[in-house]
Amino acid sequence: MYSVFLVDDEPIVLEGIRSKIDWENNGFTFAGEATDGEIALSMIHEIKPDILITDIKMPFMDGLELSKAVKNIQPWIKIIILSGHDEFDYAKKAISIGIEDYILKPFTPDEILASLDKTAKEIDKERRQLSDISKLKEELKSNESLVKKEFLNELLHTSLDVPLIMQKGKELKLDLIARFYKVLVSRIESTDKNDDELQEAKSLLNSYSDAWNGALSFFHHSNLLVCIFKGNTQQELDENAFHTAENISHITGKVKSCTVTTAIGKTVERIQLLKDSYSDARKILEKTEAVHTDKTDDKGRTAGNRIISSDDIAENPGEVFIDAKDSDPLVDRLKYASKNDINAIIEESMALIRNNKGQFNVFASYLLVDLIMAVSKLVEKLGGDIKELKPEILQRNFIDNAVSDEDSFKNTMNQVMAFALDFRNSKMTGKYGDVILKAKKYIEENYADQNTTLTTVAQAVCLSPNHFSTIFSQECKTTFIEYLTNVRMENAKRLMRETDMKGYDIAYECGFSDPHYFSYIFKKNTGLSPREYKLSVEK
Repeated sequence: MYSVFLVDDEPIVLEGIRSKIDWENNGFTFAGEATDGEIALSMIHEIKPDILITDIKMPFMDGLELSKAVKNIQPWIKIIILSGHDEFDYAKKAISIGIEDYILKPFTPDEILASLDKTAKEIDKERRQLSDISKLKEELKSNESLVKKEFLNELLHTSLDVPLIMQKGKELKLDLIARFYKVLVSRIESTDKNDDELQEAKSLLNSYSDAWNGALSFFHHSNLLVCIFKGNTQQELDENAFHTAENISHITGKVKSCTVTTAIGKTVERIQLLKDSYSDARKILEKTEAVHTDKTDDKGRTAGNRIISSDDIAENPGEVFIDAKDSDPLVDRLKYASKNDINAIIEESMALIRNNKGQFNVFASYLLVDLIMAVSKLVEKLGGDIKELKPEILQRNFIDNAVSDEDSFKNTMNQVMAFALDFRNSKMTGKYGDVILKAKKYIEENYADQNTTLTTVAQAVCLSPNHFSTIFSQECKTTFIEYLTNVRMENAKRLMRETDMKGYDIAYECGFSDPHYFSYIFKKNTGLSPREYKLSVEK
């Protein structure tokens, strides 16, 4: 399956492409859409589709600007341009950017599908070429490549004199002058111990390395990828490092059994101190055990990949950290839950109960006990004891009273989760806790704004989009876009249950610019159309 993202400022065009193509039966998945380039760029940053279809003339950021930005940060994405302007200058600029196809409006679904099929074949061809292990072996045998690798490796392990560093850098045509430096080290592993697949992942990474924000990269030992970054500001350095780390994770994920752990060393101000940043990154890798998990999670995403920053660890020596090991999904959810999450958990529980009519007491008791156990684990991980803090919820009569009727059950669930969140907030004062909770609060207050994106939320918590995206997905076990969409869906369902608002009004109220896209996303997430859902809750 190849994921496809659409961008056009005309909703009718978006709906036509989205609804008139049988995506899955033709080997594609519809990954999302946007009505302007700026919002699209923020979404593409996280979704990382295989193919982008974009209109060429749009407000704020047009298709050519978007294509250029996408090719700069995610060069593997194939781009198809839509245009009503049959002008040579546009075509020439598009070709220079490296687009895959150029389709003139008006067009038919068959033309779009033919272009997608052609692009998919190019992706397959490119992947076969990039997976050619001999390419990596030939490059490693290159004398110039070996000399550069030897020099860079020496920079990371010894204290060379600056004049010598500058002289060698000049001889090797390496620009080494900058205000700040940082080293990233990625450990690539095969969960199946498959050497061929490990080599394939290394070959893919090596082939894309030229596009990594000017980083100097090489493979050290058999499975360590080292990247040296330089920049004039720490913000620029952090942005490039985290962006590259995410790309390394994404590219490695294309190979069946491979996972990657990436450690980002501290920022240093002199090139002679690169070895300190490198040492930081290596120490982080030494402390992280090799990942031996299934390749994908329940949503098909690459599992086991981690990105850890030395700067973050150093800034939070006293942070309370909830280890992900031995933690069940509900504990993970409560770790950074918001008020909106409480309502969602209660509604999910009620949906399960309604699907098992006549067994309210049995299912309600099970769900409440499961919640109490999760809350107990969370409290324990934060240094508390549920027996001292909330002993009454461990009593049998507490359960019996709570499941006496539907209202009592919902109120008790709310009470138990509210206690857990209050206790968590009193204990979690570390950087990650503050960032995630602040971000979720911002989303809760601004989900109705169509301009709420990864970029705007990252700005609200004072982090770069790349850094914030990494923290959010690793801490919350979901991507930012999945979380934002879920918040919008839960509020849409609430409005359907509690008001007589029309579907298109609910769409706009929950942050969607197009009611048709809202209906598509709603059915994709719930299995029901908005109308079917409203009828089901009215019964």
